[in-house]
Amino acid sequence: MSAHDIQTSKFLSYVLRHRPDSIGIALDENGWIAVDELLDAAGRSGKRLSREQLERVVATNDKQRFALSDDGLRIRASQGHSVKVDLDLTAKEPPELLYHGTVERFLEAIRTQGLQRGRRHHVHLSIDEVTATKVGSRRGKPVILVVEAGRMHSAGHEFYRSANNVWLTGEVPPEYLRFPSDLVS
Repeated sequence: MSAHDIQTSKFLSYVLRHRPDSIGIALDENGWIAVDELLDAAGRSGKRLSREQLERVVATNDKQRFALSDDGLRIRASQGHSVKVDLDLTAKEPPELLYHGTVERFLEAIRTQGLQRGRRHHVHLSIDEVTATKVGSRRGKPVILVVEAGRMHSAGHEFYRSANNVWLTGEVPPEYLRFPSDLVS
């Protein structure tokens, strides 16, 4: 993605996941907004964005953060919302192991509290270590935690898979986490 497309992706993440009101729009109950309404509101707020650029950012985003409706008339973020939306996700049985990328400075809290969703609707988990490493790298040198998702699911925890294949759950208690052995206190 070009630098301009990356900035557009960040703008879309902010607006579609956290602050639609920042440009004067409201998402529907499932997080959708009409593309034309989004483009008009973006323009009024000083962010020039064409439909072509929007479609390119949706198609080329490496994490597939956004989805267009089947008819191409609406857009939403695939997950990661801090605003109230219902993504209409269906509970699914997860793979035995999932992964979470973080950085060392958060490990002490994670050891005692597990993974918490914070302001988001869910904790985000990756299907592989490569993806978890990319996620963890955003904040520094990544530390990859292994989540015993199969065992969690057997104990009654629900899991969901978003449109872009991110696994979601409400929390991960510490007893379901494996920490790298060289960082264990």
